[in-house]
This record gives sequence, structure tokens and C-alpha cells, in this order.
Amino acid sequence: MQQTIRFTVNGKPRNVSTDPDRPLLEVLREDLQLTGTKFGCGERQCGACTVLMDGRPVMSCSTRAATADGKTIVTIEGLSEGDRLHPVQQAFVEENALQCGYCTAGMIMAAVGLLENNPRPSEAEILRRMQRNVCRCGGYVRIVRAIQRASELHNGGAS
Repeated sequence: MQQTIRFTVNGKPRNVSTDPDRPLLEVLREDLQLTGTKFGCGERQCGACTVLMDGRPVMSCSTRAATADGKTIVTIEGLSEGDRLHPVQQAFVEENALQCGYCTAGMIMAAVGLLENNPRPSEAEILRRMQRNVCRCGGYVRIVRAIQRASELHNGGAS
């Protein structure tokens, strides 16, 4: 049974007719061609598929498409403004926290959600909130530094 999902994705109203139980990740990647969000494990264990839904990080691999109806979704493609990177993206570049890049979109989206909720997180808070995002390259030290740097950028250089 198909259902029309009406939602805003990266600032644009979208309508998609799909199986309501289909993963949001599939809708984003296959129907909307937003391929920055990655499939990692499909079991809510790695965070590669993290997007923001109404400002909160969610794992799109296990979020039903129907859950997005009426919501606002932001993917990695929706963060930058033209050539201007989002502060979290900029910090990941500055701190060389990219490595292979497969987890990067999910890490960045989770970090954006964290900083929107807490603009000045402690290192312990960063570690706690990011623990569901896995970096197969083991770049955690650089990732934490990038989030700390993004906090500084977000807060006008003051930490």
C-alpha cells in the first residue's frame, strides 16, 4: 500500500508516494537522489545514516518513511549555503577529521544536532552524544577536536 509522504527536505517541500514502512534512508537516496547520507549497517548501530528530523538526529536506516510525514528533514546536502560550509563541516576540514569519509556525513549531522541542543558541550558530553556514530578508521580524537572547534566557530571564537 502506497502513502504520500509530505515533508520538507533541505528547505524544499517534497511529496513522495511510497510504502509507509520503507526506510527513510531509501526514500532520501533513491527517490530524492540525496546520496550523501550513507547506508552502513541498517540496524541503528553505526550512525552513517544520521539526518536531522525537526532538528533532532535520527538514524534514517530504521526510521519509517511515514514518520517523516509533516516533518522537516535536513541531510548533509542541506547544511552548506552555496560555497559557504556549515561551521561543523568547516571544523571537520580544519581538524582533518574526514579520513575515508564514509561516516563523515552521519558524524557531521549528529554533531550539528548536538551543538543545536548544547552550543558549548564538554568533551564528556561530546563523547556521550557521539557514541552511537562509528568511525571505522578510528578518527575519534580528530572528530572530537572538530566538534570542539565547531563549537568555537558557532560561538564566535569563544569557547
